[in-house]
Amino acid sequence: MERRESSPRPRVQSDLAPFLLRLSLGAGFLSAVADRFGLWGPAGTPLVAWGNYHNFVAATATLNPWTPSILVPALAGIATFAEAILGVLLVIGLMTRMAALFSGMLTLIFGMAMSAVLGVHAPLNYGVFVYSAGSLILAACTAPDKWTLDAFIARLGRHA
Repeated sequence: MERRESSPRPRVQSDLAPFLLRLSLGAGFLSAVADRFGLWGPAGTPLVAWGNYHNFVAATATLNPWTPSILVPALAGIATFAEAILGVLLVIGLMTRMAALFSGMLTLIFGMAMSAVLGVHAPLNYGVFVYSAGSLILAACTAPDKWTLDAFIARLGRHA
């Protein structure tokens, strides 16, 4: 039997998956941050996890029982800041590989903390490990998709 060489994928197809993955990851981070500040509705609204920052700080304390209570608000603030920055960087495609790597590490830490405190069912239900794996796959992409600021800056550099 003769083995056929597979034809190369069209560039738009090879750009589409990283583009959609990057936007999905970034939007997911920004959505979580928006939830903490009540932008998706108050606590108790369907599909709202926290509804306000106070509830998020309480959830942070639950997921980090080993953290001294005085440090929990700082930990919640650091997580919120990191997610907001990573979300923006991923959506606009700036420092994409680094943002994807950090988002992969951050969500892996979240997943491990959730597993330790709530059991593995919680992070599996929320797709935390899928989020982490998707981020790490995006970080492993050899080049940014053509719809990133990274690619735009690279094109400007080639023309300069």
